[in-house]
Amino acid sequence: MSFFDRFRKKNDAGTAKKEVAKDVKKDAKTKTAPAVSGGSCYTKTAESISTAQLPAADLGELLPGAPPNGKINLAIYWAAACGGCDVSLLDINERILTVGDMANIVMWPIASDGKEHDIAAMEDGEITVSIISGAVRNTENEHMVKLLRKKSKIVVCYGACACFGGSPALANLVPGGKNEILDYVYKKIPSTANFQADYHKNSPVIPQTKYAAPEGELVLPTLYDTVRTLDQVIDVDYFVPGCPPLQESISYMLKAVADFAYGGVPLPPKGTTIGVVTRTLCEQCPRRKEYRRITKIVEPHEIDVDPELCLVDQGILCLGPATVGGCNARCTRAGQPCRGCYGPTTAVQEQGASALTAIASLFPVLDEDATMEEDKVIDIMSTIKDPLGYFYAFTMGKSLIKKSVTEKGGK
Repeated sequence: MSFFDRFRKKNDAGTAKKEVAKDVKKDAKTKTAPAVSGGSCYTKTAESISTAQLPAADLGELLPGAPPNGKINLAIYWAAACGGCDVSLLDINERILTVGDMANIVMWPIASDGKEHDIAAMEDGEITVSIISGAVRNTENEHMVKLLRKKSKIVVCYGACACFGGSPALANLVPGGKNEILDYVYKKIPSTANFQADYHKNSPVIPQTKYAAPEGELVLPTLYDTVRTLDQVIDVDYFVPGCPPLQESISYMLKAVADFAYGGVPLPPKGTTIGVVTRTLCEQCPRRKEYRRITKIVEPHEIDVDPELCLVDQGILCLGPATVGGCNARCTRAGQPCRGCYGPTTAVQEQGASALTAIASLFPVLDEDATMEEDKVIDIMSTIKDPLGYFYAFTMGKSLIKKSVTEKGGK
């Protein structure tokens, strides 16, 4: 039985075995794993499995007790993130008890009191798995992820911010970098501007990275001009995308760790993305697609959304064509467009540009005239209120667009 077969739902096992036996020969030449009933949660460029729906993994007994060789050590850390990824780990519900049976949680800032010096004192590789969410935004983020990498056998890049930069990476487009951001946050937004005017009118205060207090030197992390993804800073073993990852993805991650700890089952190939399929989100979306021409971009609240028609056909921007499937199109099913939090498919290098191209291909270009007046293109595009926010909400850290700069001309 292959590794992928071990994670198939039990009630699909009989059918799946027959399908695998039938399809393995057919797919052997392409080196592509066959599609199976129930699907797979893993995808790799050379070992892809295509499925329409991703069921949760069968995690077995709720309280299995400690593994034969004793509990593993588990660390969970958040870098530049909102905390939603940490909360999403609780979506396993009562399975958190399984984690407690299986692992010593040596660090989890929102749930346990593990300290940096405790981690530093551990032997290299003493932590079995570190799950790290968030982008690398400052000196503390970089120090901690490098420390956890050194002390861990396995590092999981968890969530859209860690995988692609997420919302924090949009800061890369601020021309003045961290200084412009700090100046705006502490001097220009209404609340802080009023504070500065009332208490520091002649000398506005911005938090310093070091301060000599009577009790000793106090230190704050130093912001970087460029927000980086986790794998741009350290070596990463596995990726779990999403904002945040869904329960199904988390169950497969936990299944892989549990099977490894209890039964010595080999882990997926390094570099595997857990929780995605090889199809695009559009292929998971049940909405009817008519490929209508777009003459105006609208927000969902601005129209009476047809619950059965493709959102793009209704003039609503949706990144489904450029986003990898795995979430089973939860947002589009509920009438909200895909924002791309699962990241691009393996066929797409630049998610934002690919989505923009897909949208632009539906502009009203006539068959008899393959061109479109520039003014008309500008009119349609000007209705997009926040192009970067639409097309790069989650993936700016992996984008070909690295920085925004102000070009100085003249004398």
